[in-house]
Amino acid sequence: MSDLAAARAHYVELIARRERIASKRLLAALAAVPREKFLPRGPWRIKGEAARSYRLTPDADPVHLYDNVLVAIDARRKLDTGLPSLWAHLIDILDVKRADRVVQIGCGLGYFSAVLSMMVGKKGRVHAIECDERLAARAASYLRGYGNVTVVHGDGCKDVGEPADVIIVHAGFPHPHPLWLRSLRPRGRLLVPLTQRDREGAALKITRRARVFEAEAIQQIRIFPGRGRGVTALDDRVADWWQRASALAPLRFRELEQGLPSDG
Repeated sequence: MSDLAAARAHYVELIARRERIASKRLLAALAAVPREKFLPRGPWRIKGEAARSYRLTPDADPVHLYDNVLVAIDARRKLDTGLPSLWAHLIDILDVKRADRVVQIGCGLGYFSAVLSMMVGKKGRVHAIECDERLAARAASYLRGYGNVTVVHGDGCKDVGEPADVIIVHAGFPHPHPLWLRSLRPRGRLLVPLTQRDREGAALKITRRARVFEAEAIQQIRIFPGRGRGVTALDDRVADWWQRASALAPLRFRELEQGLPSDG
């Protein structure tokens, strides 16, 4: 076994053990998708989950990427790739099935779009939306060989296309957007990080159950803010309300009014 193959095997084993991943298709996708193909050429600026600063890899050997590390996309903006263990855990919780239609809001450079592509299979679709035009263009280039993935430059708060089985938001917002809820198919699942201005918050899973939505807090999270997210004290109070309410018990509601649940 080559050093790179061994590193990839260790990477998958590490994530599987740490997050107790249940989906075999997710683990197979993590093993198959080459992370280095969704990044510029190395050396890379990387950092561990708890690290405050980046370190430069000693060279451009892809083995350095097969660890539970963040990789800088734009270090000046503190914009990184998703932490592999975090997003593997969240994707696992969403129970992505074969033939599902998955919408990603904020796909970055497309690594997890490729992972999801393999999970949904040829009969499934991944619709990846990226608000940064340059990132969208690079993701589309990297994903050219994945026939069931569409990458668009756009605003995921304005249009997500057709109804979806799964919607994954890869940026922080003060509350779920009504569009995302309306776009869920029956039994559809939405994953959204609800954060305040300091980027701290909680990842929520919202499931559509007949005419009612059910929200539950999954775990604490720190994440890059979504473009256009509010920056007022009111927005922070709304995000804090969601985090506290959904952490106590599954929160059931029919619709949203000014960012908060309503019985309609």
